[in-house]
Order: sequence, then C-alpha cells, then structure tokens
Amino acid sequence: MSGAGAKKSPSTGVMGWISSTCRFVTDRNDFKRNLLVNLGLFAAGVWVARNLSDFDLMSPQPVT
Repeated sequence: MSGAGAKKSPSTGVMGWISSTCRFVTDRNDFKRNLLVNLGLFAAGVWVARNLSDFDLMSPQPVT
C-alpha cells in the first residue's frame, strides 16, 4: 500500500534518518555542511571537556 494513507514502519524511518545523516556528514563538497559538522564537533568537544573531565574551561589562570 502506498500513498498518503500508508504508514512507514519505525525502523524504516530511523534507518532513513541515519543514512541521510551519514550522507550529510560525508559530503565533502559543500562548505555549509562542513561548517555545520565542524561546529557540531567543536561543541561536542567543549561539552566533553566541561562535563566529562576535570579540565575547567572557566577557571582563572594560575598566578606565576
């Protein structure tokens, strides 16, 4: 059954989303996509540094 009344199974929706995300991330010819991916990776790195390590980005610099 196809058309407006047909429902997608959840696995098809999730697998479609994963495959489109992989295509989005691996497309090396688009500057905007690369910028978004790099900003996302940077934000993830900052989140990891702030939440999963003892490295404090906001701590005052040591006095020498």
